Amino acid sequence: MQINKHTIEGLISIHPSVYGDERGYFLESFNEKSFKEAIGGINFVQDNESLSMKNVLRGLHFQNPPHAQGKLVRVIKGSVLDVVVDLRKNSKTYGQHKKIILSEKEKNQFYIPPGFAHGFCSLEDETIFSYKCTEYYHPEAESCILWNDESLNIDWEVNDPILSKKDMNGISFNDFISPF
Repeated sequence: MQINKHTIEGLISIHPSVYGDERGYFLESFNEKSFKEAIGGINFVQDNESLSMKNVLRGLHFQNPPHAQGKLVRVIKGSVLDVVVDLRKNSKTYGQHKKIILSEKEKNQFYIPPGFAHGFCSLEDETIFSYKCTEYYHPEAESCILWNDESLNIDWEVNDPILSKKDMNGISFNDFISPF
C-alpha cells in the first residue's frame, strides 16, 4: 500500500498493492490495522455504493456536525473525477478544492476527513462508486453546496452534467456558514 498526502491537510490518496496474473487480480481494499498505522485511528461504520451513468454529477455533499462524515472512496467499475472542498473555517486552505481521478484501472482510493464537501462526476457509463463512512447517514444533517459555484471555480470537465434536484439547488459557497 502506498500513501500520498496532499497539500490540503487531511486528504490522502491510497494506492493498494495489486497482485495480478493470467487469472485476474487480487487486492486488499481495506485492512483496519494497516489503515490505522498509516493514517490513524479512524472507525468506519457504514459502506455505501452508487451506480452512475456517464456525466452524472453528485455533490457537493456533506453532513453537519455532530454527524460529520469522513469517507474512504474508490471506484469499483469505471472512473470518476472526484472533487472535495475544504469547509474547515480555521484551515489555511478553507474554500480550496482538490480534484483527483479515481478509476477501476488504477484501483486508487481517496480518504476525505470530516469537514469537507464531496462530489464526483462519472466519466463512464455504469460507474460503480464505493464509500466507507465514519458516521451513519443522517438526512437531517445533510447539506449541499452548489456544484458550479462561481467562487469555488471548479472545472468539472463536463458540459451538461446529469444532476438531481437537490444538487441543482445547493447553497452558494458565499452564503454558506461553516459549522466546522
